[in-house]
Amino acid sequence: MVSPKLAIITAIALLPFTFINGSYGASYYHSGLHADSAEITPFDSQKVNLSVYYASLSQPCATFIIKNLEEIFQSDLINTVNLQLVPWANAYVNKTNHSIICQNGPDECELNSLQACVLNVFNEVNKHYALIYCFEFLVIQGRQKNWQDCFSQLDLPKEPVLNCYNTGTGTEIGQKYINEAAHLYSPHDFLPWVVVNNQSIGREYENFTRYICEAYKGIPAPATCNLH
Repeated sequence: MVSPKLAIITAIALLPFTFINGSYGASYYHSGLHADSAEITPFDSQKVNLSVYYASLSQPCATFIIKNLEEIFQSDLINTVNLQLVPWANAYVNKTNHSIICQNGPDECELNSLQACVLNVFNEVNKHYALIYCFEFLVIQGRQKNWQDCFSQLDLPKEPVLNCYNTGTGTEIGQKYINEAAHLYSPHDFLPWVVVNNQSIGREYENFTRYICEAYKGIPAPATCNLH
């Protein structure tokens, strides 16, 4: 039986929000490193760039994704942000054999790779967020091995993601994400690491909505901002 929370996120997956696909994965900028970078170039100068660096088996990251980040989809904030999700944030490349090491072991590398594939395959932000939400919901429950159930629950095809994963594309994308995280202006020392328009917000990540509202220069301001 689908939980009430997953019922909500299933509805989110059906929302008609779309974005322009970048060179790989969840890329919301034309070129260069994405968040926290001098080369950042948003598609829409009115929008706020919101980047979330995380590890797939990190409990604080899972909690943030399913408890806090959901707010932008349940309000009008999704129309004012370019959202970038970046898994693999605490992984690193072994310089001896060039293998990738994940903080929480091989299972995290597997789930990081799957989520990188989800970001790469689905061209609609609501759909890839819904899948990652579902994966992380299972992490909270200790049932992350059941990730394939998310595709049927959300009525999304799993074959393209499995093909991406089985061909190693998710790991290749992971190396790019690792490099991106390593070149942040403000090096992350915990996760999730949330960046709003080039600026990390540190321990204030749960209050990211306030930072989005302060950064947004469009008129009118989102209705949600009047509540913060």
